[in-house]
Amino acid sequence: MRLEIGNIFIQDIQFGAETKVENGVLFVNKEELLAEIGGDERVESIDFDIARPGESVRIIPVKDVVEPRVKVEGNGGIFPGFISKVDTVGSGRTHVLKGAAVVTTGKIVGFQEGIIDMTGEGAKYTPFSKTNNLVIKAEPKEGIDQHNHEDAIRMIGFKAATYLGKAGKNVEPNEVKTFETLPILEQVKQYPDLPKVVYVYMIQTQGLLHDTYVYGVDGKKIIPTIMYPTEPFDGAVVSGNCVSACDKNPTYVHMNQPVIEELYGRHGKDINFIGCIVTNENVYLADKQRSSDWVAKTLEFLGADAAVVSEEGFGNPDADLVMNCNKITDKGIKTVLLTDEYAGQDGSSQSLADSTPKADAVVTNGNANEVIVLPKMDKIIGHAEAANIIAGANHESLRADGSIEAEIQVITGATSEVGFHYLTAKGF
Repeated sequence: MRLEIGNIFIQDIQFGAETKVENGVLFVNKEELLAEIGGDERVESIDFDIARPGESVRIIPVKDVVEPRVKVEGNGGIFPGFISKVDTVGSGRTHVLKGAAVVTTGKIVGFQEGIIDMTGEGAKYTPFSKTNNLVIKAEPKEGIDQHNHEDAIRMIGFKAATYLGKAGKNVEPNEVKTFETLPILEQVKQYPDLPKVVYVYMIQTQGLLHDTYVYGVDGKKIIPTIMYPTEPFDGAVVSGNCVSACDKNPTYVHMNQPVIEELYGRHGKDINFIGCIVTNENVYLADKQRSSDWVAKTLEFLGADAAVVSEEGFGNPDADLVMNCNKITDKGIKTVLLTDEYAGQDGSSQSLADSTPKADAVVTNGNANEVIVLPKMDKIIGHAEAANIIAGANHESLRADGSIEAEIQVITGATSEVGFHYLTAKGF
């Protein structure tokens, strides 16, 4: 499967009479956009705003971040199972409004949503301080339950990103990147002397607003399955998560899956990147056993020499990570784990809820319990009071002067377990 990604660089977003891309600026007709995303009887009101890099703006609580994309050639459309029909995606050509993002906010859905600061100390920890953000503040009607609230806001984000993405359909991209994976037997033959590497793509599926969807299907209901690595780039995997903001994968991250991009960058050089396995993180032990068995069995079946395994979330999913590691390693397959830590504010606590001596190659993406002070911003989009209840905060986090003292857990993407962030490790 071969996919061309045409990146159209967006330097600014402005409201205008017509939705279009012109000279690096995305112009948005608010009335047309509202007509595209409105009409859900579960939603009381929808407002739009724009947050640009460097502005003294705080977005809180952040539900999801979505990138505008559009299929130009090839099978299916963006967000199969939600916006488009359930066709297999990941081939042809897709245009991307690179540098633009849709951010959804409004009254808090769950307690584990995030903060995006566009400047100041907090901006250093989130990749979305560098994007031009069209912010949608969608408020629910009184009395709707959390699951309906989450579903309504999620669909608003997808619809908005789809509408904006269409503005780039006939625009010449600034750059085109090509990603290709052949059918398994052909792919193995292409680079016979290189180690065969598979990416094990763990997704958050604990339930109770800890949900991820694959082609529109709740990830709790799947068994581990093989995907072409290009499929997520077209929105085949999307977030429905209200988990801790620092290490959940917003839909934007799934669409720009950095582990997949990095493996493609090494493909044909020092590895043969032969495919991707998407697997879940269900809470029941039987589900964990079943899924980890299927992951190890599928890797063996593919003839993999090595696997890169990334976790999403923490705590309960640490057991899935360790079970995957143990069973993959027992097959004689080299294993690298990607995770983050909840090691306490002083870093001295146990980093994960489970461990194994077989995990001898682990990449940490940071300690989510580290404390930070976010300075006052001149403008708040959303609800500032959410700072006292989101995961990583406490009832006194929001100070009288508008600053926030909390763990970096509150910042969207701060300890991304797939590495879509700015933290790094240095040796001394």
